[in-house]
Amino acid sequence: MNYQWYPGHMTKAKRMMQENIKLIDLVIELVDARIPLSSRNPDIEELGKNKARLILLNKADLADASCNQAWMTYFKERGIHATEVNSKTGAGIKSIQAAVQEACKEKIERDRKRGILNRPIRAMVVGIPNVGKSTFINAFAGKACAKTGNKPGVTKGKQWIRLGKGLELLDTPGILWPKFEDQQTGMRLAFIGSMNDEILHIEELAVSLIAFLRKEYAGALQKRYEIEEEGDDFSILTEICKKRRCFLKGEEPDLRKAASMLMEEFRSGKLGRITLERPQ
Repeated sequence: MNYQWYPGHMTKAKRMMQENIKLIDLVIELVDARIPLSSRNPDIEELGKNKARLILLNKADLADASCNQAWMTYFKERGIHATEVNSKTGAGIKSIQAAVQEACKEKIERDRKRGILNRPIRAMVVGIPNVGKSTFINAFAGKACAKTGNKPGVTKGKQWIRLGKGLELLDTPGILWPKFEDQQTGMRLAFIGSMNDEILHIEELAVSLIAFLRKEYAGALQKRYEIEEEGDDFSILTEICKKRRCFLKGEEPDLRKAASMLMEEFRSGKLGRITLERPQ
């Protein structure tokens, strides 16, 4: 399966970000803690290369705790400020204000030397679709400022959000990039729901996830579905189908329904805390 999704509104969103970057002091990039590298858009990397950077490993509660620590070390070694957050529960949100100040301390010091005091830091919040930007902004602001939804493409335009006197946030739509050089990256993005499921072959995607889980998290499927992890990956999807009674007429297995259920249960953390890539 070829993984690619770049609808027209993403081109418009990228252009809008390019036009506004000159107003920005800090780029706050949300990545999915389960795929911290694959969920970093190289176009955003280029866009914000001369700006202060802060990476938030969002959905940290869904990722392997030991891997979260390894990724924090990975970014720190590269001079990038990073912190774990869970925007839905608010975990880690209180630490962000201090992280923003730390990431922008050179800018704050330059302002002080010029006699500019208390000018608010302007931050652009960026990330791929469905990484949780709007949920993060609402949690950070303590109120519903941004529209949210559990599918990619909810935020369509930009909006400025003022958080007290010291910080202004620019919310932006989630964007992917036009071509994935590595289809493994595309597959991981499909796993976490950053592409539109309607364009994917969901049964094939589920079988690929089963293959990964059997290799890296042996026993996770057995524990969740009370099945044996034996045979090939497709036969395991069929077993899950039977166990959860996903049938068409005449007791024929409804593999599409079972595959959709498996992907939803992975994405929501019901299969356990799982990280799809580790620092190399």
